[in-house]
Amino acid sequence: MDLRIFTEPQQGASYDTLLSVAKATEDLGFDAFFRSDHFLRMGSADGLPGPTDAWITLAGLARETSRIKLGTLMTAGTFRLPGVLAIQVAQVDQMSGGRVELGLGTGWYQEEHAAYGIPFPREKFARLEEQLAIITGLWSTEVGKTFSYDGTYYQLTDSPALPKPAQAKVPVLIGGHGTARTPELAGRYADEFNIPFASVEDTERQFGRVRAAVEQAGRGPGDLVYSNALVACVGKDDAEVARRAAAIGREVDELKASGLAGTPAEVVDRIGQYEAVGSQRVYLQILDLSDLDHLELISAEVQSRLS
Repeated sequence: MDLRIFTEPQQGASYDTLLSVAKATEDLGFDAFFRSDHFLRMGSADGLPGPTDAWITLAGLARETSRIKLGTLMTAGTFRLPGVLAIQVAQVDQMSGGRVELGLGTGWYQEEHAAYGIPFPREKFARLEEQLAIITGLWSTEVGKTFSYDGTYYQLTDSPALPKPAQAKVPVLIGGHGTARTPELAGRYADEFNIPFASVEDTERQFGRVRAAVEQAGRGPGDLVYSNALVACVGKDDAEVARRAAAIGREVDELKASGLAGTPAEVVDRIGQYEAVGSQRVYLQILDLSDLDHLELISAEVQSRLS
């Protein structure tokens, strides 16, 4: 079971804060550092000092880390043209020595689009399908040849399809709770399927839909990694769990029901329940980015107990 650290910087984090968490992620033996791609806070957080751009952040971290994977859950398809995004991700992959993964979704948070003047189209899923075809098509085009695409929303003519990523294939993550189009796109394009903030039962059902879509697309059952994203709130005892829950404005019982909360033994058991229904990787959503002791505890007492 891989454990990855997943951050939500729109809630309030500078680049220096994210760098500290990324370095701790690497030093403590976690597999990867991922971040959301949002430009506006959610809930009661003040969001200070303001938003940071996901791919600018990852470019910086690419040069200041050496081992961990770096990626997004999820880059919003509304934020960037697909050709531009293909260039950005390929460049960051080169800068990292081949450690980047691209999570790509439709974009959903209408308020952030209004706040920063970003168009919020109705036909987001249809656009995402074209974006996936373009990005993967650009990367897979042989050097010296060109790539063209004539879609409803995007047209590319004789693109040199450069630059190429350092990796032969940048892993693409698709995720969500949708019961039809999401599994279908994952079956065609994804290297990993991620379901965020889902119960064990909902996880099992959604993984089943995606496996069926993978088979329908003519791919093998081992072609995808299946993963969860879950909020983490771990303490050495009940008092520490309660303190960490209060620090992020959440209730312990709610976190235990919907995430990974409790003592290390409780959290290991909970992860085992997800593993039993097919989860191979967990993204630990860390909401208090100043609490590096939290990461140390998870590394020492949770990660060490997982196979």
